Amino acid sequence: MAHEAQERYSSLVLAKIRKENKLKTGVVFNNDYEGSPKAGVVKIPVRDTEVAVSDYDKANGITAGTGSTTYENFPISKDKAVNEIIDGYDAQLVPDNLVADRLDSAGYALASVIDNDGASVLIAGATSMNVAALAADTVYGTIVDIRTAMSKANIPDDGKRYLLVTPDTMACVLKSPEFIKASDLGDAVVQEGVVGKIAGFKVIEWNDSTANLAMLAGHPRFATRAEEFSVPVHIQDLSQSGKYIGASAVQGRLAYDHKVLRSAAIRAVYSPAHLVLAAAAGSTKGKTVVTVSAGGEANGTYAYKVNPSERAAFGVTDTAYAGTALTSGTTEISVSAGDIIEVVCFNSGKTAVSSGYINPAASAIKA
Repeated sequence: MAHEAQERYSSLVLAKIRKENKLKTGVVFNNDYEGSPKAGVVKIPVRDTEVAVSDYDKANGITAGTGSTTYENFPISKDKAVNEIIDGYDAQLVPDNLVADRLDSAGYALASVIDNDGASVLIAGATSMNVAALAADTVYGTIVDIRTAMSKANIPDDGKRYLLVTPDTMACVLKSPEFIKASDLGDAVVQEGVVGKIAGFKVIEWNDSTANLAMLAGHPRFATRAEEFSVPVHIQDLSQSGKYIGASAVQGRLAYDHKVLRSAAIRAVYSPAHLVLAAAAGSTKGKTVVTVSAGGEANGTYAYKVNPSERAAFGVTDTAYAGTALTSGTTEISVSAGDIIEVVCFNSGKTAVSSGYINPAASAIKA
């Protein structure tokens, strides 16, 4: 007999994912799309202009305009699964407390993977800014500069702008007299994972160690997250496997992906400099060539990864990084649409000093 609660497992895991996400849907990403992610593609609205306003002629009326909202196909490239064996229990006999523990763990693990992938997409799709070393007396001025740049790019200042702040930068923010603690902002803000506000931005502490990255600024209108269980979470009896006896497993598959809709709305702030990258089509089908145009060292060496499971941290050795050697403007890299390339610069001591991220456009991949 099927476990009575199984139909609720996926919703429980999704609730856990959304609770654990630092990069939350509704705060960092929107979920404004049509279709089913498990089908492999959804449609997202793309509109950079507003409804036209013109003078009204009482005698002749007004000519109707045409809406400029279009829908763009958004392929879903991420397909993650959980499959953990519970030994000693047939599916119908697994204790509820053990099921709850495994579902909780699955939600936490999936949230971590989703956040990492989402952050990589934000970084690769962002407009990058290099700033001087940050301190308590300079961080507010830097954040105001970010605010000004976003306002000039017509990013709404409607209380939804956010800052994902790394621990070292967070220390500077907390010491800034302009910082407003979350306890002074209301319970709703706290539930979003926000620790306070500064210069109109919601501040979210983000334990990220990406080389030289100080913070990410953005607005949820301009980055989309699509997610859906392609195979609902369930307890699978393994008795018929021919291998496991008296065992079952917690199983499920989650299809998801992220997309930046407007680069000017997402700001990746580095202190000190990051690698500035450009991509062009290679000479072989399915390949691209990345050029490092700024941010490297004169005697530095480069290595890359495609869709890294973790972003490179400052000071990691080239051996520990274990990437593929890259010669700027020469090395051909195999990629598909939506892939993210991470390039890391190692100094003469063979430790990482800077990194850069790029999501090659279709035109930069040899057809």
